[in-house]
Amino acid sequence: MTNHKLKLITTEDGSHSLLREDLNETYHSFHGARSESAYVFIEQCLHYYAEQTKKGRIRIFEVGFGTGLNAFLAAAFAEENKVALEFHSVEPFPVVREIFEQLNFGQTPEEQQLLGALHESPWESAQSITSHFSLVKHETTLEGFSAASDFDMIFFDAFAPSKQAEVWELANLKKCFDLLQSGGILTTYCAQGQFKRNLAAAGFEVQTLKGAMGKKEMVRGVRN
Repeated sequence: MTNHKLKLITTEDGSHSLLREDLNETYHSFHGARSESAYVFIEQCLHYYAEQTKKGRIRIFEVGFGTGLNAFLAAAFAEENKVALEFHSVEPFPVVREIFEQLNFGQTPEEQQLLGALHESPWESAQSITSHFSLVKHETTLEGFSAASDFDMIFFDAFAPSKQAEVWELANLKKCFDLLQSGGILTTYCAQGQFKRNLAAAGFEVQTLKGAMGKKEMVRGVRN
């Protein structure tokens, strides 16, 4: 699909994000891209679920591959904790090489190599990225995605409702609910009131948690 104009920016924790200029919206928090993703999607989702369930294999679905930061952090978690992760992600507008090669999420040459492998992984094809992390990238939207309904968790990392309201609508949240196993969880940085009402209407138990990087709240939804 057609790429939009992107501008590389540095956030307050020193890690990069991208500004999508047509929406005037960043891919990650200006207060800290890596810090926000680590808190919202790793600490409050992946780590939380792994501790609760003690599963040795976890299936993740992500809404918005974007910069690859969440997949990068999840892959690092998988290796550190020896947990097998199968990671599926949708992205209708892939970031081009000249942009992703500049991203500074890796703090060592090996980490930068991992980030590159995630971006260079072929679309629509399961790829073993590390010994504990496999990736399938889908060049489509949430609406266009179809898969077996047995994910353990969803990283919901779309642009904000004020920029892309349609992604956060009830029909999509019902779809997310159906994609999850019983006991599965969805996390997102967003704590907008209408979103929380939609999440509850879709069937989720809504948990409002302390937010990341200066944000008051974030949300975890549970399929009971």
